[in-house]
Formats: sequence, structure tokens, C-alpha cells
Amino acid sequence: MTGVHNHVNFPEELAISPLLPRNIYSTCDFGNKQQLAFGAEAQREGIETYGIAGRVWEAAYLITNYIDHPPTWEFDPPLIDKHLSGHKQVFLELGSGTGIVAAKIAQASALSGRDLVVATDLPEVCPLLEKNLFVTPKVDSESANTQVTLVRPLSWGNYDHVINIARELKLVDDPSGHEHGCITHIICSDLVYFPELLAPLLRTLLHLTSPPSVSIFELQPRVIISYKVRSFSKEIPFWSAFGLWFSFEPVVARKIDANSSLSEWQRFGSDIGGDGDLAFIFVARRRPESLNWTIPSENIDLLGGVGARGTSGKKSDETFETLLLMGLGE
Repeated sequence: MTGVHNHVNFPEELAISPLLPRNIYSTCDFGNKQQLAFGAEAQREGIETYGIAGRVWEAAYLITNYIDHPPTWEFDPPLIDKHLSGHKQVFLELGSGTGIVAAKIAQASALSGRDLVVATDLPEVCPLLEKNLFVTPKVDSESANTQVTLVRPLSWGNYDHVINIARELKLVDDPSGHEHGCITHIICSDLVYFPELLAPLLRTLLHLTSPPSVSIFELQPRVIISYKVRSFSKEIPFWSAFGLWFSFEPVVARKIDANSSLSEWQRFGSDIGGDGDLAFIFVARRRPESLNWTIPSENIDLLGGVGARGTSGKKSDETFETLLLMGLGE
């Protein structure tokens, strides 16, 4: 990227350094070529050129183990619904940044050769994604894991970007010619942070879960959000509005020991940053009744709940606060 830095990825007084995995929830295992894309030196270069988009963030390491986890771990809800395991899976990631999460999805053993991964970010960040994702080694030809990975621009709040991807996916057919590329999963990793981006992010999630992006005859995509709390007061407006349009629940996990004994279910996530902040993974789906609601054009109205529940008054949802108060089962 040349010229003037994008202000979104280069906030004032930016002072960040590479982040490497360092605990049980961040044992991100990549090959040598992928280490070149996501290791410390690659992140240093990425930060210099792409700002915050060039760094791997805490919640990315958390979600990589939800995507492709050891056989001794069990999740509820799982990434892929058992009833849909034989169907084509299309994963669209928002704000992909370095591409580390998209790379892990592409190599996940639970997926099949028909599946598709679409990594998206601002147009000026797409060159980083193309570089990193196409560095990843090709899977052994004997493996069924041969997903296609695409890189496409998607600026939050930009309806044209969403429609361009939706139109393209309808043309990405299964080799049998019987399946088109409807989105099954929308992945969000460490995206809830800057207050000015909260409404555009929610707007894009609504665009991706509304016709014509999805058909009324298709199952709504799962929205998977890996999230680290950084500033509760600044981030709560997103969750208060998000819960009006989407139902969501935390991911819980348990382990199976050598004697096949099961541990207790616990929230998947912990103090992954070492600084006292919490991290969670939420799985959400669009509320069916919300497909008949009018999405307000103004960002302040969207975050204020205008249009939700079919009314023009301001309102909020308390699911997120309730989950925190209940300790998410802990």
C-alpha cells in the first residue's frame, strides 16, 4: 500500500507489536510457509504497511482452535451442524486482516473438498490477504481437504461490496452443478472495537443475512464472533443493537481424558491476553421476524434500535449483559 495511510487501520499514536500464541487456547499450529505469513517478522512488516490489519489479534488465536481443534475437545454449539455436514459449506470472513483465521478454516480437517472460504477486508488490505493466503502450502493430493479460497474487498457498510460477493457466489457451483454458493458461516474475529465502526459492522451483518444475499428458502448463516472485551462502555452499544436483530449464545467446551471421562462444560475463552480482559466466542443467527423490519439508514439510529421489532422507537437488547451477569455458566 502506498500513499496516505487509511485512518481506520492507522489510529493516532498507534504503537502495537506482533502477537504470538502463548496459552492453551492459542496453540495455533501452522506449517513453515504459514509461519512466514503469520510469524513475528511478517507481522512487523504487516503493521508497518497495513497498520492494525497487519497484526494477529488475541481472539484470532481463540477461534482457530474452535475451527480446528484437538479430538479431545468437544464444543457446544459445534462449528458445523451435524445435520449439515454433508452439504457445501461457504465461510465468509469479515475484516480478515492477515488472513490467519481464513487460512485455518481452509485447512480444517472437518471440511470437505467442496467447501469455499471467502476472506474479505478493505480494498487496500486485500493485497496482504492475497500474499498470505496464497503462501499457504497446497494440501496433499490424497486429502479430501481441497477448499477454494477467495479474497474479495468488503468495506463495512458498503452494500455494493456485499452484492458483488453474493452475485459471484451464485456462480461458484459445486462440480456436480447442483449446489450454488450460499453463505453458511460468517466469521468475525476481533472486530468489535472502534465505536465509529460498530454500526457499519452491524449493517454489513444485516446485509449478509438479508435477501438477496440469502434466500428466504435457505437456512440463515451462522454468525460466529470471536471477541475480546477491551472497553465495555465503548463496545456495549454494538451488543445492545446486535441482540435485537440476532439471537446468540456463548460457545462452551469440555475435554475428554485418556479414560474417556468428560469434564464439565465451561465457557470457551479465558484471560487470553494476560491483562484481565475476557474473551468469548458467540454463535448467532438472524431473528426470523427481523427480516420484515426496516433497517434504518442512519448509523446512530441503527445502534439505537430504531426499526427493530418493527417500530421506530429507540430500544436495546440485554442479552450480552445478562450473559456476563450469569457468568456464562461459570
